[in-house]
Amino acid sequence: MSFNATTQAANVMDTLYASTDFSSLNWAEQKWVAWYIWWGSPVLATGMLSFLMHEVVYFGRSLPWIIIDAIPYFRKWKLQPNKIPTPQEQWECTKQVLWAHITVELPTIWLFQPLAEAVGMKTWQVPFPTLYTMAWQIFFCMFFEDLFHWAAHRALHTPILYKYIHKVHHKYSAPFGLAAEYAHPAEVMILGMGTLAGALVLCFFTEVHFISFWIWVIIKLFQAIDSHSGYDFPWSLQHIVPFWSGAEHHDFHHMAFTNNYSTSFRWWDRIFGTDDKYLVYRKQVKAAKAKAGSKEEFLKAEQELMNQVLAEGLKAENAVEAQSGKKTKVQ
Repeated sequence: MSFNATTQAANVMDTLYASTDFSSLNWAEQKWVAWYIWWGSPVLATGMLSFLMHEVVYFGRSLPWIIIDAIPYFRKWKLQPNKIPTPQEQWECTKQVLWAHITVELPTIWLFQPLAEAVGMKTWQVPFPTLYTMAWQIFFCMFFEDLFHWAAHRALHTPILYKYIHKVHHKYSAPFGLAAEYAHPAEVMILGMGTLAGALVLCFFTEVHFISFWIWVIIKLFQAIDSHSGYDFPWSLQHIVPFWSGAEHHDFHHMAFTNNYSTSFRWWDRIFGTDDKYLVYRKQVKAAKAKAGSKEEFLKAEQELMNQVLAEGLKAENAVEAQSGKKTKVQ
């Protein structure tokens, strides 16, 4: 380390951690302090940590789904087995996602530190909150974001917002992991507000640490990518937690163009009746399974039901676009 870097680190120590008892910190807290000291600026340290985390988690979590899509063995759990994303589609999706990350998420991340400090969120400070505090604050963020997303998502299906913004995300009637943030930059900003706002609002009522928010964003990324994966495994979370949405719930939204607007939980769609078509579809699938004399017969009946939902979804999408003077095609 150079003399200037050493001096800068000492200045950060004096400015941020002058009264900190480092011997009382655990391993994670010590690494947290070291990161902020190394960068020498809370704005740079928070921004870089956030951006690196987001990119590593997003593309790292998407990679297993890319591999699964390439292996025929897993087709038995594919919700729409006749629609497998091609390498070209994966690449086109990656480019759009990166564009949204650069144009929207990167500036937001670098502005987050001043905004967080303005509302009283702790960022560079140690020690971390207790596990209990982090757990209930993360759940609050999930609850807040789910309601925000339900309302904002419904708004994005109105003619003007759909035509100019949300249509990008509905390019694929059979989503895949990478497509979780395949969206117009404006949509990334609108729906991203729900991810940020819960923690910021909470700061007005209680002490919130950035580590809680950081973990919440990681959970949100996993949830978003998995719900767009297009796979429903027997061990998927929706089979363990009854009110969890999951891929099976959200995949219907992309097929039908309507219903199932929430992200993490199913309850807002149930409360507001925006899962009526989905519930009818699930009953039809269950009836077809009970009636089928063989697995092949059931799969054929299920595909016919999917085709019917896709056709109705296309009509619904065209009806919305007709109000804004433009027709569309489902891929």
